[in-house]
Amino acid sequence: MPKIIDHKAHSQDLAQRAAKYFSDHGYAGTSMRKVAAYLGLSKSALYHYFPTKEDLFLACTKEVMAGFDAEFVDLEASEEENLARLTDFMRKDFGTEMALVFDYLRGKNPTEIAADEAMQLSIQSYRKVFVAISGEERADDVMARLFGGLLVDYMYGKRLLAYSG
Repeated sequence: MPKIIDHKAHSQDLAQRAAKYFSDHGYAGTSMRKVAAYLGLSKSALYHYFPTKEDLFLACTKEVMAGFDAEFVDLEASEEENLARLTDFMRKDFGTEMALVFDYLRGKNPTEIAADEAMQLSIQSYRKVFVAISGEERADDVMARLFGGLLVDYMYGKRLLAYSG
């Protein structure tokens, strides 16, 4: 009897697990062959679910960003408390994640980046949380300051950012 597989659930699971590989090895350091081996699949099985490395990266981005939502927003807490909690969460893997993003974007011009589905999904997911914390009018400014502060912290190798709305 043939094995019944929920293809959507299986592809989501593969993408979730492949996200770790991308994070560990970067975009340029990742190949479909290497990811397939990491996931315990044949390369053709991986291509069945994700025809290209970009398709796999987009699926990984969808899975990772699906977990980034209003869970960071405590409606009873102040904006500053919510931003401090969000900053602490983002600080954990900031360097690794930004390295992956910059690796992925290498060679793309601003127009290509603006049209890139993975980047648009990411920025929309982040923005939704910032809107919930700081409001529609301030969301982009607050997000830019937080990301900028985290980048400066990373470059200094120590924590300087003490977020205050």
